[in-house]
Amino acid sequence: MSKTNRGNFLEDFRLGQILRHATPRTVTCGDVALYTALYGSRFAVQSAASFAGSVGLGRDGHAPLDDLLVFHVVFGKSVPDISLNAVANLGYAGGRFGAPVYPGDTLDAVSEVIGIKENSNRQTGVVYVRTTGRTQRGAVAVEYVRWVMVRKRDPEAVLAETRVPELPGAVAAADLIVPAGLDLASYDDTLAGSPYRWDDYQPGEKIDHVDGVTIEEAEHMMATRLWQNTARVHFNQFSESQGRFGRRLIYGGHVLSLARALSFNGLGNAFRLAAINGGRHANPTFAGDTLFAWSEVLERIELPGRTDVGALRLRLVATRNQPCDAFPLLAANGRDTDPAVVLDFDYTVLMPRR
Repeated sequence: MSKTNRGNFLEDFRLGQILRHATPRTVTCGDVALYTALYGSRFAVQSAASFAGSVGLGRDGHAPLDDLLVFHVVFGKSVPDISLNAVANLGYAGGRFGAPVYPGDTLDAVSEVIGIKENSNRQTGVVYVRTTGRTQRGAVAVEYVRWVMVRKRDPEAVLAETRVPELPGAVAAADLIVPAGLDLASYDDTLAGSPYRWDDYQPGEKIDHVDGVTIEEAEHMMATRLWQNTARVHFNQFSESQGRFGRRLIYGGHVLSLARALSFNGLGNAFRLAAINGGRHANPTFAGDTLFAWSEVLERIELPGRTDVGALRLRLVATRNQPCDAFPLLAANGRDTDPAVVLDFDYTVLMPRR
């Protein structure tokens, strides 16, 4: 009997199944340096311990990790159990960021299967999971729902049960978490790199983030290994040469982090992710593609009992090989998209108020 892990196929999943993922991962200053080298993120709270300390988010001389770095580590934990046999990661919903994570913290992850659906071709289907990442102290760092298209081992296998879960359209304002100790009275716009605060943004406003970045194969491979993400669609050219695209796919989270880093130009004071309301990897991305990004302000949210911080609900759209000055449109039903659109991400950030 083989001792190797070939991953779960569609018919291996069960509704209510709890998957405790290996292996816990201690994050270090090395992870922070690599993340910065890969994406060039410039948000001040995560870039400078002194700045983080001035707003109540420093700990032991460290700034908190970038929220997406935490997301990627937790996501990577889940891959061997959920998406090792994936065709593609399809989307996200109902995500919240909790306690800040710092160098020296250890993250582990647990997922619950909340939905399963077979596709009409009987070759694949979609699995929905709710994944929670916690620190060694038991604090929730991030939780989210994702759904992924997974191959069947046996096309003739009959699923024991199916269900498509009802997912929230957005995380409610009352459920957004403001980190303990946050105090923005001393927030310095000049050091943060942007004069624009929560009050300066209006629903319906679109922001072209202007800059573009070309995806490099080596950087993508390094990033995916950094998160210990073992999905073969990203690594194994031998197997993927026989697949639909004939080449490896770029991990969608790599695209997300690049787009988030680009968004600094126009949203420099969006210092912390609070929620993932929804999101789709609308089209595949490959090495050599150049990414551009734009954002739309969907909603300006007041937080109960806070006058120093507010929340912005944003739509982040990334395109490949097409600058965003024309703001390519996506259909209202979220299905038919401009082929240049590779990411359509609905999320909520915290931002200082005047």
